Amino acid sequence: MSTIFSKIVSGELPAYKVAESNDYLAFLDVRPLTRGHVLVIPKEETDYIFDIGDDSYMSMWMFAKIVAQGIKRAIPCIRVGVAVVGLEVAHAHIHLVPINQISDLNFENPKLSFSEDEMSETAEQIREAISQITHG
Repeated sequence: MSTIFSKIVSGELPAYKVAESNDYLAFLDVRPLTRGHVLVIPKEETDYIFDIGDDSYMSMWMFAKIVAQGIKRAIPCIRVGVAVVGLEVAHAHIHLVPINQISDLNFENPKLSFSEDEMSETAEQIREAISQITHG
């Protein structure tokens, strides 16, 4: 079974990518809770995050940490909140959400909508911030 996230990994579907490694991909959520809401996924399709092998699981969180640091630099926020829900798409993913109050991380909130230009600009800002972190 191929999920929407696997189709993004394969290039069948477009995404606003902010970071990519051989094993993981981070991209803007197209139905975000806040500006800069990013999803981090393993490229290998695994439904449940706790079914990922130990080494891959730890590596995914290290990748997510770097992405979160980039988000924090690029998007005005107090913290980058983290959520793993796992009910929306049958492909493990970590939500990284810029937050200024706890209610910003409520998945029952109405989802926001941004123009393609706004999404592209946000992705570029986060990519640039990650590049500064990883390349000094």
